[in-house]
Amino acid sequence: QVQPAESGGGWVQPGGSLRLSCAARGSTVSSYSWSWFRQAPGKERELVAIYAPFDDSTYYSDLTKDRFTISADNAKNTVYLQMNNLEPDDTAVYYCKANPPGDFKTDYWGQGTRVTVSS
Repeated sequence: QVQPAESGGGWVQPGGSLRLSCAARGSTVSSYSWSWFRQAPGKERELVAIYAPFDDSTYYSDLTKDRFTISADNAKNTVYLQMNNLEPDDTAVYYCKANPPGDFKTDYWGQGTRVTVSS
């Protein structure tokens, strides 16, 4: 059973960049589909991006698709979320989630990493 572990959060000024990492502890990146979610203070958790290694496909929410990129490095067994041109509204706790192939009811969540965008 996989245990996602996020890292890379922190404080950044508007217009800056961060790269979040999600290590696939206990398993391999190639065995799951991967999603990044975020939850801002007082708001519901929302989907940011999805990566499916089985067909190398990606999906992005409309709010982030032109600025964020999801990718994976099998050698490092890690999924990434590259975030560019960050805005204050991107401030949130970012979570990584893994799902077995074709199974969207079995979720494996990480503990989250906080991103703060402010001047």
